[in-house]
Amino acid sequence: MTEFSGLMGSMTQAADGWTITISEDWLQGRTVYGGLSAALCLEAAHRQFGDLPPLRSAQISFIGPATGTLRLTPVELRKGKSTVFVGVDLSGESGLATRATFCFGAGRPSKVAFAAKAAASTGKPESCPAFFDQAPPHLRFLQHIEGKNAGGAFPFSGAKDPTMTLWLRHRDASLKPSLVPLLALADAPPPAIVAMLTAPGLISTMTWSIDLLTDTIDTTDGWWLIRTEADAAADGYTSQVMTVWNASGQAVMTSRQNVAVFG
Repeated sequence: MTEFSGLMGSMTQAADGWTITISEDWLQGRTVYGGLSAALCLEAAHRQFGDLPPLRSAQISFIGPATGTLRLTPVELRKGKSTVFVGVDLSGESGLATRATFCFGAGRPSKVAFAAKAAASTGKPESCPAFFDQAPPHLRFLQHIEGKNAGGAFPFSGAKDPTMTLWLRHRDASLKPSLVPLLALADAPPPAIVAMLTAPGLISTMTWSIDLLTDTIDTTDGWWLIRTEADAAADGYTSQVMTVWNASGQAVMTSRQNVAVFG
């Protein structure tokens, strides 16, 4: 098994960007899962343009499977006085797999200050039941992630309310809290809509829009609280909203996904 820190450390510079080969223990079926693809794109952006302000938002499209040796090509789209837009294309043996646009922005003085809602009270991670113990065998990347059910439904339980609240952390004890590993965690939960199903089926995230609520990415003992809730589902697609809090209950990130549900 390759720990997350070792995986990111294996990224090497190429003529037009960066390359990396993902070990099988990080795959979802035959492809890299979306959260890891997003994390790789952000890592490549930081490596290509080292002196970047904090990330403020990102828009990520999962266009095709990410297989084989991956190529990441970061491009500076625009640089202003306080913001930098960076695009990153991730391509594999099947062509373009992921396209990410990152907006980095320096802080500035402002009279406006409004904090996002703190997390609702939940049990501590150690008191919550395990979530990923019975994960499908093709979701091999989940062996690197520890998950606890902090409230809501389990996948394929036929629940009426498609909402899940989880404690998540990497099993890589050497990791320090930062945004790259957090992106890999934030997409690890299954789409909330699968709580309404009674049997597994094929699902695929299409797009992911992310907003950072703070530039302080820190937590305790590696734990992050993630709540995902489906807005609606129809015609084989579902939209969902996700919020990430640190272990102290401070909101760190909110995001929205569009997910294809097959069958």
